[in-house]
Amino acid sequence: MRGFAHCAVAGTFVALTGIYVTAQAPARPASVPARDPAAILAAAREALGGDKKLTAVKSFTVTGRTRQVRGENLVPIEFEIFVELPDKYLRKDEIPAQESGVTAAGFNGDDLLQDPPPPPPAQPPAGAPAAAAPPRNPAAGRVTTLKQDFARLTLGMFAASFSAYPMTFSYAGEAEAPQGKADVVDAKGPNNFTLRLFIAKDTHLPVMVSWTAPTPMRGGPGRGGPPGAAPGAAPGVPPGAGRGAPPPPAGATPPPAGGAPQQPSQPSQPGQPPPAPPQNYLYFGEYHDVDGMQFPFRLRRAVGADTIEETTFDRFKVNAKIDPKRFEVRK
Repeated sequence: MRGFAHCAVAGTFVALTGIYVTAQAPARPASVPARDPAAILAAAREALGGDKKLTAVKSFTVTGRTRQVRGENLVPIEFEIFVELPDKYLRKDEIPAQESGVTAAGFNGDDLLQDPPPPPPAQPPAGAPAAAAPPRNPAAGRVTTLKQDFARLTLGMFAASFSAYPMTFSYAGEAEAPQGKADVVDAKGPNNFTLRLFIAKDTHLPVMVSWTAPTPMRGGPGRGGPPGAAPGAAPGVPPGAGRGAPPPPAGATPPPAGGAPQQPSQPSQPGQPPPAPPQNYLYFGEYHDVDGMQFPFRLRRAVGADTIEETTFDRFKVNAKIDPKRFEVRK
């Protein structure tokens, strides 16, 4: 664990961290005309294989491995991801070092896929007064989290969003560092979700997305995981890959399989606003050819300066037949 926590991040990810975490896109001066985000994304899609090949992808499966920081431990996770575009996604996780069995999470449209299935919502005791507001739906919150992980992963693969979690795009500016430059595109989706997509100006490949996780509401569900996936898959959809990772802050809550640790709450001084939530990063790296397209084979996920997950994709299968039972919704 200590080796993982303290060794330097090597190769591509050193460059990515050096450029795009420390050189966030500055505000665009009013005198500088905005670039067309559609043109930037079109160039990225061309670099990823071109519209014809990318739009021909109707389904894909992925196998791989995630290493996840949980407290002082580095937990290896083996996973499979099954996707039928535009709105079916499932990730199966297995932790070889544990006997907890295989777990799975995903969505089919707006329905949650989860194995083992989630427990039924707790019923109020007999005679209890009616609640002032209807109870929160944890399944709906989980689906939203999984769809956001799915959206981040597919931005790195397709430089586009899908109807499962549609996003609108606008030009944010340019990030610059000695190692290179990136065009930065703001993306906005449902539930007030926003992120920034960084696309390298030389290769036109996506290199990173960054976002700020909303502060969990008191009594509400926290962030789920993995993407990886992906997934968090990341995950949900599988999250990140790198070669070094400081441990999460002391007091962080260990995450579920494929998830990210929740940050410890920091008490604020009387009259002072609560501290801002940390920035999240998902890095895409090691693009390789898959049926004439370029897909990322390494991901790294970080919260602030701390790497919390690294993911390696071993194999993509494009347009392979997927058993429909994978996406059956349990009632």
